[in-house]
Amino acid sequence: MLPKRVMLVDDSKTIRITTGEILEGLGYEVMCCTDGFNAISNMISFNPDLVFIDVEMPRLDGLQTVRLIRANKTFREIPLVMLSSKDGIFDLAMAQNAGATDYIVKPPSQQSIQAVIAKLFT
Repeated sequence: MLPKRVMLVDDSKTIRITTGEILEGLGYEVMCCTDGFNAISNMISFNPDLVFIDVEMPRLDGLQTVRLIRANKTFREIPLVMLSSKDGIFDLAMAQNAGATDYIVKPPSQQSIQAVIAKLFT
């Protein structure tokens, strides 16, 4: 059985490296993207099973990226998990309103990643 594919979209190199290592350690095939434009342009070729998306990024932020993915009939059912340094109820509501499936506060721990994956894939 092929490993599930996870796209990680974050402008922080540190978050891409550390979170990517966690995901790879859990057995996932990971593609890292630096912003929403980079993610959207790689959706078809990578065909992810799950996408982690930073809220605050240059050019195309996470909320805009989520809205674009949800508007595409091919990808609208893919779980989209927002990553944010903010943990307020307003921030969570904005993510849900945009179409996010779940929300993790940065920096994501292995436990928070495993918990959201278990919720989504079991």
